[in-house]
Amino acid sequence: MSGADRLSIRAAALALDDGGRDKPDAKQDVFADLGSPVSPLRLRPGAAATPSSSSSSAGSAKSPALCNAAAGVGRGGGRGSHSGELVAEGNPPRPPGHRRSGSGPLIFSGGSSSAGSGGGGCGGGSTASSPLTNALPTGNICPSGRVASAAPAPSRRARPDVLGSGTGHYGHGSIMRGGGGGMAPARSSIDASPFPGSYSRSPASCPAPQGSSGNLQEVTRAGNEWYKKGHYGEALRHYDQAVALCPDSAACRSNRAAALIGLGRLAEALRECEEAIRRDPASGRAHSRLAALCLRFGMVERARKHFMAAGQVNQSDHAELQRLQEVERHLGRCMDARKTGDWKSVLREADAAIANGADSSQLLLALRSEALLRLNKLEEADSTITSLSKLDNASLSSMSTKLSGMAADSYVHVVQAQVNMAFGRFDTAVTMAEKARVIDPGNTEVGRITNNIRLVAQARGQGNELFKAGKFSEASIAYGEGLKYEPSNPVLYCNRAACWSKLGQWMKAVEDCNEALKVQPGYTKALLRRAASYAKLERWADCVRDYEVLRKELPSDTEVAESLFHAQVALKTTRGEEVANMKFGGEVETVTSIEQLRDAIHSPGVSVVYFMATRNQQCVQITPSVDSLCSECPSVNFLKVNVDESPMVARAENVHIVPTFKIYKDGARVKEMICPSLHILRYSVKHYAVSSS
Repeated sequence: MSGADRLSIRAAALALDDGGRDKPDAKQDVFADLGSPVSPLRLRPGAAATPSSSSSSAGSAKSPALCNAAAGVGRGGGRGSHSGELVAEGNPPRPPGHRRSGSGPLIFSGGSSSAGSGGGGCGGGSTASSPLTNALPTGNICPSGRVASAAPAPSRRARPDVLGSGTGHYGHGSIMRGGGGGMAPARSSIDASPFPGSYSRSPASCPAPQGSSGNLQEVTRAGNEWYKKGHYGEALRHYDQAVALCPDSAACRSNRAAALIGLGRLAEALRECEEAIRRDPASGRAHSRLAALCLRFGMVERARKHFMAAGQVNQSDHAELQRLQEVERHLGRCMDARKTGDWKSVLREADAAIANGADSSQLLLALRSEALLRLNKLEEADSTITSLSKLDNASLSSMSTKLSGMAADSYVHVVQAQVNMAFGRFDTAVTMAEKARVIDPGNTEVGRITNNIRLVAQARGQGNELFKAGKFSEASIAYGEGLKYEPSNPVLYCNRAACWSKLGQWMKAVEDCNEALKVQPGYTKALLRRAASYAKLERWADCVRDYEVLRKELPSDTEVAESLFHAQVALKTTRGEEVANMKFGGEVETVTSIEQLRDAIHSPGVSVVYFMATRNQQCVQITPSVDSLCSECPSVNFLKVNVDESPMVARAENVHIVPTFKIYKDGARVKEMICPSLHILRYSVKHYAVSSS
């Protein structure tokens, strides 16, 4: 290889990343490692080495003829490659776990010389195939510490360079002399040598596919640049090209996993990391990235296994290990609390485990959702189940966790079924329960839950058909059958309340609505049916209370607004109060004289006087809200004074700043607000409107 070729390869590598956890991995194949110079390594005491020529910092090539002096062939009779060293073609590498003592691998030039038999020379009579004059000028370290002068390269044709891979988080790759991808890549001395055949293919040996454009280095450099800018989609597109160019490269696949993580496609990233490790079992970066993904999925044991397989633990890995321990601790406490029915503790511990990194664990989300369901926080439980359903469930099949004898993935489907049942999504609930039964067919708990859900869905369907046919008494019996199997189902209670309403049994309707609202406090249908039942029972105070809650929940519902108005009128009538000034959907009354104002504020009930000016910006902004409040509170009398058109009224009320609001109750002023916020205005008006009713 010419000096220009080597500089071209080195320049292509300089664009690659510096090795953060979720940065693209560009250090597992040598095209990434060329940007990092190889540190000088001391010879072990007693090891023989031959001075070689030196040149620029283009890197070092290791001699195929030289072997590990400390672990000579004579010791055990075997010959192999040490991590960071290169054996001659045909020599198998050393088995996994072999580590050399000393400060690091010996680095020699591409040529070879005869090794002496004494001291640190090669055992077993190994000889070199070429003289020292064939050495590449690669800047090797001489035993004396002096750099020998460069020797001229021979004119014979040089063999192609093969790029070594280096390790995931540490060490540097090296350029080795040899044939194709069958040669074992050079590795850091820290990394145990893998079994023969386990190395990923060298990028230099990867043929470009038909019609492909660019080379591996250029594609990877472009992907890295997009990744650093946070454009993970573009980065993935380039990493896909890199994988197509070199499908056996663990580094290319690990880069692709990093981009997938950035896009939130965690399950795909996990599978890509698994493929990278299959191609190169010694890839520290792939093991580390896979461990972090397993932590996010809540797979504690798998995460620990891959953290250990990653090798040397850096500061980032140490922090991940601490988070792993926290997740494991909180998950254990969560499951213990579930056994005792301590649902508050289940919720607290599940949230803590999720906060420590297991944010994509279906098991933890299911535990959280079940706890919320038992605590009658159905909206939150449903929101959690929705988040859970968006996750890939491929990780659950590898979990050995059992909850009440149920497999983890079966338990997740059971919780999904129960939450869907609570919201009246009976068909979906049955589907989820059946999935749980298929996964765990021999579990009696899963069988019982599935059977109950099926019976509840059947009862609800039968009740609906009877209700549509006008057979309200029979429908109420059908809903009651469903409640035997699911005694806390709010939908069945509310449906049966509708039957009682049709039968004129208002107290029974109220009682069933109360049961439904115990389970689901914000259940709109139950509130509507209870408010209507209260109206039939002429319990106007309770009726007004329910309709006021509904008015907040359904501010644009005119039927609710009208029902609230009539309930307020009825309540005032039963109390003997004046209702002549009450009007549904009325407008704010304009006051132009002091006498008109006096008559209005001395009428029974609550009056709100709004002092404003047409061109005042604050008045322009708040006026629509005043009109809205007038519609929302028909029992309150709203008055408006334009201070520009009626200055005498403003002076009589001592108003100098607009907007100003004065609230009167039965002729007495109870509150005055100057330039209030909309929140304070609304709260004050609602407060006095409720207290007057």
